[in-house]
Amino acid sequence: MPTVFSSGALGGRRTRANLLLLLASAIWGFAFVAQRIGAEHVGPFSFNAVRFALGALVVLGIIGWRLLTHPAAKRVPRERRRQTWRAALGPGVAAGVLLAVASNLQQTAMSTVPAGNAAFITGLYMVFVPVIVAFRGHRSSLATIMGVISSVIGLYLIAVTEAFTIGFGEVLLIISTLVWAGQILVIDHFGGRLSALRFAVVQFVTCSLLSALGAPLFDPAPFAGLDAAAVPILYGGILSVGIAFTLQVVGQRDALATHASLIMAMESVFGAIGGALILGESMGLRGYLGAALMVTGVIVSQLGAVGKLPQVAPN
Repeated sequence: MPTVFSSGALGGRRTRANLLLLLASAIWGFAFVAQRIGAEHVGPFSFNAVRFALGALVVLGIIGWRLLTHPAAKRVPRERRRQTWRAALGPGVAAGVLLAVASNLQQTAMSTVPAGNAAFITGLYMVFVPVIVAFRGHRSSLATIMGVISSVIGLYLIAVTEAFTIGFGEVLLIISTLVWAGQILVIDHFGGRLSALRFAVVQFVTCSLLSALGAPLFDPAPFAGLDAAAVPILYGGILSVGIAFTLQVVGQRDALATHASLIMAMESVFGAIGGALILGESMGLRGYLGAALMVTGVIVSQLGAVGKLPQVAPN
């Protein structure tokens, strides 16, 4: 009887974890719509400066709530908590620098690239991570190789026109996926030894500060149009950065790695759904075929790398 109960409880936790991860993927997918709308009103660096500051505040609030409501957290000595923050500082800043580069490349591209297309191109980071790991001396699996081939063909169908041209926004997104992959590897290197929430706060604050410094240099009208973009910024900051990240942290504690990989791949699909429902976008037959190949490639490559690599969504 205890064994049956334990198995049922475990199954319940995994079901809950999968639902939390699916919700996080949906939030991240629809964030591409928010970013697309926000790009019409405010510069990319200004947009990211505000939304990542909001995300950091949300995660700080969650940390504070845990300290107030969890007896075990209350008993942790203050000096121990300070040490936890200090340990997260260096790695968090390193990840935050890469986050700033990737997110601002992505947001700059959102002014010209449809939300659905951007979602699928950004999803390439899940393919690039095992590829980069392979270049560092790890042997690539057949699944990884097949996933890369499928994703590259899909990328060609989505990003390259029939006249064999590619837009500047698509180029920025492809570059950003490489930076996302690098950020994930930084998290993989340091994250297991750190408090996930404190690490997140440091990288979000770093990204916000660097974006704020870049706004006067790169945005045509720094911080202008924030009122018009208030809803997309609130969605991007509170839901996409703050809430969805926390859902991911909680969900991945109990989810099977295989399930987590497949669920996270749904982010691109939700991005396309959001673009179609809210913005009236259509990728056309060529685009949808490319999207199917890219999702297939991501799933196949993750099945080859599952259990070895972290899953961190770039939104």
